[in-house]
Amino acid sequence: MVDVSDAVLVIVDMQEAFRKAIPDQALITSRIAMAVRGFRILDVPVVVTEQYPKGLGRTVEELILTLPDGFEPIEKSTFSAFGEPAFADVLATAERKQIILCGVETHVCVNQTAHDLIGNGYEVHLLTDCVASRFEADKAAGLQKMIASGAIASSVEMALFEAMRDSKHEKFRDVQAQIK
Repeated sequence: MVDVSDAVLVIVDMQEAFRKAIPDQALITSRIAMAVRGFRILDVPVVVTEQYPKGLGRTVEELILTLPDGFEPIEKSTFSAFGEPAFADVLATAERKQIILCGVETHVCVNQTAHDLIGNGYEVHLLTDCVASRFEADKAAGLQKMIASGAIASSVEMALFEAMRDSKHEKFRDVQAQIK
C-alpha cells in the first residue's frame, strides 16, 4: 500500500512531442494532473523527467500548471530516468523507497525506469491509468513486463485512497475534490 511518508510521484516524459502521437493523450494528461494535485495535497514529492527536451519539447503545459512555481524537470538522454545521475540523486536525497510511477511511453522509458528502480531496491506502484504508448500492443507488453518483474499495478484513485487510508484523514475532502 502507498505510504505518503515513503512515497515519491515520478512522471516520465509527458512532453509536447507526444501530444499528437499518443492516443488519449488528453485523458492521460488529465489523470496525471489529478495525481499531481492529489499527491501535492498529501505532501508527496513530485519528480518530472524530460527526454531530450530540445527535440521532444518541454513538459505539457497542463502538467506544468499543477506543479509548484519554479519547478524544474530533470532532463535526460537515457531511456531509464534512473540512468540520469540527477534523477538518482533526487531519489537518494528524498530518502523514500516507494515510487508512484506514470508517464510515456509505457514500453520504453516507463518500463526501463521501473526495472531500474526495482533493481535498485525501490517499490514501484505503477499507475496503469496514467501510462500510454503510441500503440496499444506496446502499452500492454510494457505493463505486463513491469508487473511480472515486481511493479505493483495501481491507479490514481487507488493510490490516493491508499495514501489516506481513512475518510477521517485531515485532507480527505481536499483530495476527494480533485477526483470528482
